[in-house]
Amino acid sequence: MKQWFSENGIETESLGKKDVSGLIKETDGDITEALKLRLQLAKSSVKKYQAMQNAVCKDGRAHGIFQFYGANRSGRWAGRLIQLQNLPQNHMPDLSEARELVRIGDYDTLDILYGDIPDTLSQLIRTAFIARPGYKFIVSDYLAIEARVLAHPTGETWRFKVFAEGKDIYCASASQMFGVPVEKHGVNSHLRQKGKIAELVLGYGGSIGALKSMGALEMGLTEEELQPLVDSWRASNPMITAFWWDVDKAVKTTIKQRVPTEVRDIKFIYKSGMLFIKLPSGRSLSYAKPKIGENKFGAESVTYEGIGSTKKWERIESYGPKFVENIVQAVSRDLLCYAIHNLSNQQICGHLHDELIIECSENTTVNSISSVMGKTPEWMKDILIRGDGYDTKFYKKTKNSKTATPIISAAAALLLCSQILINQIIHKLFNNRF
Repeated sequence: MKQWFSENGIETESLGKKDVSGLIKETDGDITEALKLRLQLAKSSVKKYQAMQNAVCKDGRAHGIFQFYGANRSGRWAGRLIQLQNLPQNHMPDLSEARELVRIGDYDTLDILYGDIPDTLSQLIRTAFIARPGYKFIVSDYLAIEARVLAHPTGETWRFKVFAEGKDIYCASASQMFGVPVEKHGVNSHLRQKGKIAELVLGYGGSIGALKSMGALEMGLTEEELQPLVDSWRASNPMITAFWWDVDKAVKTTIKQRVPTEVRDIKFIYKSGMLFIKLPSGRSLSYAKPKIGENKFGAESVTYEGIGSTKKWERIESYGPKFVENIVQAVSRDLLCYAIHNLSNQQICGHLHDELIIECSENTTVNSISSVMGKTPEWMKDILIRGDGYDTKFYKKTKNSKTATPIISAAAALLLCSQILINQIIHKLFNNRF
């Protein structure tokens, strides 16, 4: 493809998603069409249908798809086989209709109605998981759990008020940053997106680079807006910003002097060549062979040994905001674990970082599940957490999509993705369950 583009006057080093999306804006005609086809054909998420077929057992269910304590730093569960933690989201309002078209193999109608078949199949991946006959799923999650956990030890009081009143944290953050009222579908609603990006990216010390890597420019922000956005968020959250550097100072003191330190119920301990961060739950995060080094800017930094981005054992650099990210994600994990214990009488068949998927009888109510998720443990009684959910016959991301009972055919989905196999017989309706 690079050679073909070169012959048509387009030079590019990469055909990655971002590069291709950028080229589409700068080209037209056949070149644009070829670039769009490249994006469709390169969609790797549809390969999960094959992973589902490989993982399903004789009982029609997929087992072994969660690894306990799989995340090195936070101790969260890790996805295996089908990788439930990174399934594509679905935003289609008519999931049921799209599923039925795939089930019966009506490819022409599917193409006419949705156009981008790989994208449609990608959005239908979650719906391949169905409840057994006579049962349903209740999907219940924590609302803005990391934002709530981050605010808890910092004393950022305006956030407590937002959570206590059940308001939208993205709107509230934008309002705090820009000094004007912001409503999701009302006054200054255009600022909510900036508040959302800021909340998702800047809570752990992120700056311009982090905003770019999260796609801030693609979402409509300009280069000139990024630094003011960082400055506004930090100015609006002085207690959180101070918490980063309090943790940074405590970690360095513990490593240098081999003495325990504490920052707002988070304890830092050096023992047997390890740095331990003791969480409110009593669980500890561990960092092997920590020492003080020097970063690329010539400033003092903390390094420790662990499995890095290369998937190899290496020395990893960290600092206050990064340790705070580990702490917040670990505490969020402990709260989910507490909810799992409280709901142990239910058939929990799947869970993400902030979400439980429960297979239950038709008479089980969403409120009965969400109310249990909202319970707080003894070790963090005053945190403002809230469970919210919906019931459905098939798994999906949003509660606003229409629900029906047809079972998606994974084989049909694979045929649609591979033109070579388009005329083969759909030999098996995929009836995969957790």
